[in-house]
Amino acid sequence: MSEVVPAHKARPRALRTNLYVYAVLSRRAEGVSIGVNLSPHKGCNFDCSYCQVDRRTPATVKTVDLAVLRDEVRDVFESAKTGDLFDDPRFAGTPKAMLVLADVAFAGDGEPTNEPWFADAAHVVAEERARAGFTKLPVRVITNATVLEVPKVAETLRFLDAHGLDVWAKLDAGTEAYYLFVDRTRIPFQRVLDNLLACARARPTTIQSLFARHHGDPPSDAEIAAWAGRLRDLRAGGANIPWVQVHTVSRPPAESWVQPLTMAELEKIAAAARGALPGARVVCYRGSV
Repeated sequence: MSEVVPAHKARPRALRTNLYVYAVLSRRAEGVSIGVNLSPHKGCNFDCSYCQVDRRTPATVKTVDLAVLRDEVRDVFESAKTGDLFDDPRFAGTPKAMLVLADVAFAGDGEPTNEPWFADAAHVVAEERARAGFTKLPVRVITNATVLEVPKVAETLRFLDAHGLDVWAKLDAGTEAYYLFVDRTRIPFQRVLDNLLACARARPTTIQSLFARHHGDPPSDAEIAAWAGRLRDLRAGGANIPWVQVHTVSRPPAESWVQPLTMAELEKIAAAARGALPGARVVCYRGSV
């Protein structure tokens, strides 16, 4: 597989003077993704060793102003309709087939579903999506699945089900020990697994798994076997997992001792997923978008 194009390598979470809404070229989404960053404060309930968010630079915006968010979403949708969005210099040299609006995604500098304004922001995006006439546009929620059981979060996902919801959920480990080592959180691994199962029973859910070399070592064969076993258990429990994304770091990570895996190493991990989920789409990516 070829390396990512330059626009993927930069991926700044910025657009014009916007506070919350940005645009990136995404190979996974197969076009231009409108990102909605609900965590401009850069806080997160994970502290992943591989995190590629620049947390060394202090955040200048701490909260989300929903009126400003609405204006930014509306403006970017209008810019996409006219085609002006795709004239941005960051997309120079991009193949024309990729210069299409692929999705609007709740992603950014933290866990979007854990933010107190997630529900209101979801309604804003749904309303502006309809206003712009983008009724077929996927609304992606990129999540670590830690709080999907919270009633207001679950209610918001059900609301978005009628507005193009497509969940991409993280699963970076097969064992609790490796999960705690990589994702560095106090949230029990079982809660994530339970939430993944409930979410994927309710709707198709894509699994995103990032693996890297830590202190020079790739994940062990036993860890990958355990991870594949979790995928197998999810399907056995009734989870609908049509797609597994296996990827690695592509920008400077939080810890200097975290390094990317090779494509051959990623493909070996992908083979384990294919064995666990026959018929599912399993794709390796060297980039993070």
